Amino acid sequence: MSKSFYSLGLMSGTSMDGVDVSIINSDGSAKFKGILNKYFEYSEDLHKNLISSRDKINSSKDLKVHSKELDFLQKEITLFHSKAVNEVVKEIDFNIDIIGFHGQTIFHNAGERISRQLGDGNLLSQLVKKKVVYDFRQNDLKNGGQGAPLAPIFHKIISKEIKIDPPLCILNLGGIANITAIESDEDLTLVSCDIGPGNCLIDEWVRKNAGKKYDKDGLIAKLGKINAAILNQALDNNESLITKNILSYDAKDFDLNFVRGLSLEDGAATITEFTGSVLGEGILNFFKKLGNKPKKILVCGGGRKNLTLIQSIKEKLVEKSTIENIDKYGLDGDFIESQAFAYLAIRSFLKLPISFPKTTGCKEPSTGGVLVQNF
Repeated sequence: MSKSFYSLGLMSGTSMDGVDVSIINSDGSAKFKGILNKYFEYSEDLHKNLISSRDKINSSKDLKVHSKELDFLQKEITLFHSKAVNEVVKEIDFNIDIIGFHGQTIFHNAGERISRQLGDGNLLSQLVKKKVVYDFRQNDLKNGGQGAPLAPIFHKIISKEIKIDPPLCILNLGGIANITAIESDEDLTLVSCDIGPGNCLIDEWVRKNAGKKYDKDGLIAKLGKINAAILNQALDNNESLITKNILSYDAKDFDLNFVRGLSLEDGAATITEFTGSVLGEGILNFFKKLGNKPKKILVCGGGRKNLTLIQSIKEKLVEKSTIENIDKYGLDGDFIESQAFAYLAIRSFLKLPISFPKTTGCKEPSTGGVLVQNF
């Protein structure tokens, strides 16, 4: 009988607003049980500093130019994560075997094979006195992959947990949207890719124009009017980016320039419809690769709560699929990614693959992550 591990996953997404913490019990293969989920919000200063730093990093050269600032931020982020871990550990009566530390993505460029997450695994291990796996993406990049998406192997195990037979798709609406197709029980049949912006453009618009972190329930967009001329021009301008064979995007692959001058509400409405159009087209293109078979789509991530965005996506798909909230099946859609990195940490520890040719584009199934025990 394979050994089960208690693993704690840490995830901070492109919204840069805080850290999701999840504890799971799994053998890194067929067994999975969610134990605990908790969210820790960044301070206003840390949130602003992260956004400011990310805005300065537009190329790999900028990583060197701003290295001192990034080193300082990395320490701040690691200290924040350590406090979150220590607080959660107080709530449980069992030992955490391993921690999956994703870190805070500050720059991702699949073309250059560069992906930088802020987070010091050695320092975290020292502070929380646990084994830590971090830097999950580098090995995939070295093996010809694009470093993302990494959650598909976890998507497969939760499909078994909720007892939905393939074929099935899981759509993650984080800052960037990615989709996974689960066609069978075989890992090598997993197909996944990023399909465009998720919440990143909407969040940025609302942050800059309303001082809020996101458009709650899509209500700001619902109050606005879509500017059809601006929308169509933006879709035309981004067509080449959308149709490229790109498996992973960075938030900076898309920008807000096309809605400059619009009101808060009209800008939100136009951006949301732009996002929904790109994602709808991305899903349809994804389905073509799979033979256009109808799929059930389960949606997770913060964007699933944006009802205006979800409605926009549904309108583009018509009868191609059914879209349902993953929470309907007893899972918390806010914590799928943090659970995924808890699961990936176990697989990394066991030297099992976490990325596959049809998910990241790597040459062969690859494990990943750096294991440290600094205590």
